[in-house]
Amino acid sequence: MYKILRTILFAFDPERVHSFSMNWLQFICKLPFGKRFLTAIFSIKNSHLATNFLDLSFANPVGLGAGFDKNACYLNELEALGFGFVEIGTVTPLAQPGNDKPRIFRLPKDKALINRMGFNNDGVKVIRERLLKWHKSQTDLRRSNPANEATALSAPKRRLVIGGNIGKNKITPNEDAWRDYITCFNALHDYVDYFVVNVSSPNTPGLRELQEKESLRKIISQLQVQNVSFETTKPILLKIAPDLTIGQINDVIDLAIEIKLDGLVISNTTIGREDLTTESSLVVAMGAGGLSGLPLKQRNTELIQYIHQKTKGQIPIIASGGIFTGEDAKEKLAAGAKLVQVWTGFVYEGPAIVKHICNSI
Repeated sequence: MYKILRTILFAFDPERVHSFSMNWLQFICKLPFGKRFLTAIFSIKNSHLATNFLDLSFANPVGLGAGFDKNACYLNELEALGFGFVEIGTVTPLAQPGNDKPRIFRLPKDKALINRMGFNNDGVKVIRERLLKWHKSQTDLRRSNPANEATALSAPKRRLVIGGNIGKNKITPNEDAWRDYITCFNALHDYVDYFVVNVSSPNTPGLRELQEKESLRKIISQLQVQNVSFETTKPILLKIAPDLTIGQINDVIDLAIEIKLDGLVISNTTIGREDLTTESSLVVAMGAGGLSGLPLKQRNTELIQYIHQKTKGQIPIIASGGIFTGEDAKEKLAAGAKLVQVWTGFVYEGPAIVKHICNSI
C-alpha cells in the first residue's frame, strides 16, 4: 500500500511532502480516537523489546533521528507510530531559515537522500515552549487516567523518550560555538531526556572543524560543568561524521574515554558520493549536501564495530545510517549499538517502519 502512495508522494517536492504528510497525521490524531486508531495499527506490543540505555527506559530500541522533527511539532504523532524515542533538532539559540531551497533531493535508485538544510529551526525559545506544552499534556493525561498504562487499543505504554540535538548558529564564529551549545543545553535541560552535540553536519560552513579534539574538549567539558549544576544530570552524546579518518576516530575515542562522554551517535550524513547507482550527472546537479540512506549502511556498521571493539564496549552507541529493515537493525545491534535511529528509511519504507523492524528483531 505505501509503495503505491510513495510513488505519488515522490512526484512532489520532498520538503513540501514532508510537511503535508506530517500535518495529515496531526489532523488524524486530533480526531476523536484518531491517535488510538493509529496506535492500534502501528504500535509495538512486544514487551521484550523494552530497552534500558544510559539509565533511560525505552519502549523499543527504534528511534527517529534528528532532522525529521526539527521543531518538536509532531511528538504526539510520532509516538502513535510506535517510535521508542525521537530526537528533535538540530536546535540553535536563534531561529534561522537554513540554506536556500531546493535543499533536499531523492535518489530512489540508491534509496538515499541528499540534503543541505543548514540547521533550519524555530530557535531554542520557541522549541522549549513546545516541549513544555508536550510535557504538560502528558502530565494531564496521566492525571486524568492513572490507569493509562494499557487500553484495549494500545500497547503497554512507556513514556516517549526525547533527545535534544543541539548546534550552533551559522553566524556564530567557531571560537564562540561553545556558547551556543551552552545556551541550548540550559534552555532544554528540563525538557529532554538526553542531549546530542552536533558538530558533524556538512551543511553549516566550518562546523566539522569543531570535531577536532581540542574544540570538542572545550564544548563538551563546558556542557558537563553545566550539567552538574542541575538537580538531575542528563546524558550527553556526540554525533560524529562517517567521513572521519582513522586518526580522527581514535582522537574521538581517546577524548570520549578521558572525559567520560556518555555515548556516541554513529553517524551523520556523508559528503562522499562513491558507488551510487543514480546517474552521476544527476548527482552533480543536486549539488552539495549530506548523503543519507542505504549507501551509508556498510560504512556505518564498520564504524560502530571498530569503536565498539577498540573500546571493549566502554562507549554506548546509537546507530544512525542505512537502517531500513529488521535485518539492518540487527546488523547494527550485533556490531555494538544499543539503539537504532531511522530517517531516510522512514521516507522510503513508510509509517509502519518501526513495527516492521521490531517484528524482526
